[in-house]
Amino acid sequence: MVENSQIESSFAEIRKRNGDTTKFDQDKITNAIYKALLATSEGDRDLAQSLTNGVLNKLSSQGFGTENPPSVEDIQDMVESTLIEQGHSEIAKSYILYRHERRKIRDEKMKVLNTKVLDPVSKEFDLNCLRVLASRYLFRNKKNEITETPTQLFERVSILIGIGDLLHDSSVFNAAGTTPQNIEEAKEYLTKLDQFDYKFKIDEYYLNQYHFRGLVNGYIDLAQKGQAKISFKELLTKIAAKEFTDYGARITEYYDLMVNQVFLPNSPTMMNAGGRLGQLSACFVLGMPDDMGKIMKTTSDAALIFKSGGGVGINYSELREEGDIVASTSGVASGPVSFMNIINTVTDVIKQGGKRRGANMGIMDVSHPDIEKFITNKTEPGVLENFNVSVGVWGDFWNALVDSEDGAYTLRSTRDGSPVREINAHHLIDLIATSAWKSAEPGLIFFDLINKYNVFAKARGGPLRATNPCGEQSLYPYESCNLGSINLANLTKRTADGQYEFDWQKYEEIVRKTTRFLDNVIDVNHYPVPEINVASKESRRIGLGVMGVADLLYKLRIPYNSKEGYEFMGKLSEALSYYSMEESVALAQSRGAFPLCSKTEYPEGKIPIAGYYEKPKQRHYYDWDALIAKIQKHGVRHVLTTTVAPTGTLSMLADCSNGMEPTFALVFEKRVTVGRFFYTNKIFEEVLRENGLYSEELLAKVADNYGSVKGIDEIPEWIQNIFVTAMDIHWTDHLMAQAVWQDWIGNAIAKTINMPNDVSAEDVKAAYLLAHELGLKGITVYRDGSRHKQVLHMTGENSQKTFEVTATDYLHDYITNNIKNPYILKQINEALKVVVPQELPRQDHVAAEPEIEEKLCPTCKNTLVLTEGCHICIECGYSGCTSG
Repeated sequence: MVENSQIESSFAEIRKRNGDTTKFDQDKITNAIYKALLATSEGDRDLAQSLTNGVLNKLSSQGFGTENPPSVEDIQDMVESTLIEQGHSEIAKSYILYRHERRKIRDEKMKVLNTKVLDPVSKEFDLNCLRVLASRYLFRNKKNEITETPTQLFERVSILIGIGDLLHDSSVFNAAGTTPQNIEEAKEYLTKLDQFDYKFKIDEYYLNQYHFRGLVNGYIDLAQKGQAKISFKELLTKIAAKEFTDYGARITEYYDLMVNQVFLPNSPTMMNAGGRLGQLSACFVLGMPDDMGKIMKTTSDAALIFKSGGGVGINYSELREEGDIVASTSGVASGPVSFMNIINTVTDVIKQGGKRRGANMGIMDVSHPDIEKFITNKTEPGVLENFNVSVGVWGDFWNALVDSEDGAYTLRSTRDGSPVREINAHHLIDLIATSAWKSAEPGLIFFDLINKYNVFAKARGGPLRATNPCGEQSLYPYESCNLGSINLANLTKRTADGQYEFDWQKYEEIVRKTTRFLDNVIDVNHYPVPEINVASKESRRIGLGVMGVADLLYKLRIPYNSKEGYEFMGKLSEALSYYSMEESVALAQSRGAFPLCSKTEYPEGKIPIAGYYEKPKQRHYYDWDALIAKIQKHGVRHVLTTTVAPTGTLSMLADCSNGMEPTFALVFEKRVTVGRFFYTNKIFEEVLRENGLYSEELLAKVADNYGSVKGIDEIPEWIQNIFVTAMDIHWTDHLMAQAVWQDWIGNAIAKTINMPNDVSAEDVKAAYLLAHELGLKGITVYRDGSRHKQVLHMTGENSQKTFEVTATDYLHDYITNNIKNPYILKQINEALKVVVPQELPRQDHVAAEPEIEEKLCPTCKNTLVLTEGCHICIECGYSGCTSG
């Protein structure tokens, strides 16, 4: 042992391919050999270490050492010769193939990034992650050439976020708001930003002109509230004198969160932080009053938002119905849908930040006289293609549906609330269900449940009436959503027996850091219109969420749709909101509560968390009463802190599963000219290799089984039970999973309720009823084959389902113990009574209806996959939603 340590210590450095030297790391040799061993089904760590020692001895005997550091190629050559000399010819062959594959990947990475040298992040991120970075996030010049490295991207984001901390330094910030400053002096600097490009730095991090702009605007915001202790020139003097070098550690902290794939902010932050646009928010809500001037103002604001990289949600219910008389002109109103078409056209012609078209949510209240036209509008191809549409459900409609004998419901004038006509609530819900069965739209937004614990209604003068484009974030007009997601799959640690366990202490630490990160986003954001700047800072609404849930459960060997899985996800959700709100209180103590806090229901001891009220206290993991007392004493920094947003593209960057969704498919194929190539879930692949099961033939079998291992004889039952996919989970259990997260999330959850091709419209209606009973704030249903002519990407030509899907006992027990309404109970039980095997259409099979063209990626023209209520391209990372 001493001898090996002495040998290792003689190699202090290694020469990299670009000629630089870096610290010698023996573990990298061991890991490379271990991967070669795994490929030959000999995953032996001790053998890998023994062979590494042989490599070190060989290097030493060849004269390499402190004075003559070996190169990467020298070490790889020594590994090959050591393996051969010690009689491991098969392992040597595997290592040579591994080395060749690494060289190919390295070359491909350089091609994707248009570079001859890989930076540190490029070396660590896998090829697919880099493809996403290159296609969506890295800055480009006017010739569309990449002009920054991945390292530079994460640095420019981190520097801007770190400025938010510096502005709240005790020498700069005065929470009391009693210090006047010369604001005009600070504003002068906004006219000469280019003169301050890379002139100042925080520790080792230089501020470009857009970082400098963030510093100026952040200072002006404080000064306008009297919270700046010093003048802006004094602030610059302190920066120049290196009085804020400690904040370099904060910048590094934010950088590490991202490059270690533990946390990522929403896409606009990644695209725009430290750049010209500087707009960091994912999405916004705008009002649409029944006034032509205000309609045009909303249209103009929407255009500016699309240009800046954001998406828009609008409730069109204030617009008078089609055919109504317009008193000012004696004309006839064209109706809300016509104005949606205007926004749709604006979206088409303005790309988001030069990257892609914008995303929209169009909402109509269920009581609007045009509701039937709105519901059926998108069943036709080519209509409102830039919109998700949802029906806003309120308590009066729900009561008419489930409690009244005749289901009579009145549609009312938007002008004065007078009755226009009466419809049957059952007929209307059937119309919604049938439309969603055909085309996956509209969704439902349960505004009665959204506003049940809305602590902000009193301060804003009314209930929430709109959401962002994917429905998970309810907002008042001109508010923004500033989102970020924690990769839970990377918060595990190995136990002595080699198994994984979740690191709860690390989770708390990350939740607190990322809550601060998102708080800073609000302050350094360059908002597209002034009203958004005001509204966003009045409420300081953030949305901290998660991704990688399915991968985490795979690591922990917990089935997603099981009692253990549901209870574990419930604890994750409760911890997320508890720690983020507790950190929000801590930030309120040092930085101040959000400006409208005193006008909300927080001082009354109320919180926007359903689980606190609806779950027995003995089932709470955290002391919510103590937290409420802190809020009453100190206030809270953010009106709401948690949202589970779509993370399609972000999940590709973080190399993990989407949001809190189950894995779409464990294996799916990409057809290339030379044959079949399989994308395989990395944790699943690791388990197959560890158990001697891995083969191309088995991967093909899983791909042809709709990406599932269910019913495949070669796969042990314990693996089948743990590695469940969206296809394996009954639609009622999809709803249950969403519900256990919703119990503790302040805003809502982005999730797609996957339903098999053979469900009926009555089943879709039952899903709506169950969703409302479970307390969900919205629901998006996707029946396989409803929106596309063929099954997407993950199946082969001979695909055949070998398994059936049934609801879990946990779900049945919930229905028995909790649902008492006779009408709801009957509808749900009817849907669950007969379980039919899922016979999904094969790739050459055309769904009966509707005849709708496949939705193709506008960037690379591959077919899009619908997940979390959002279209995403698994090839290039394009996402139809702004958050992820």
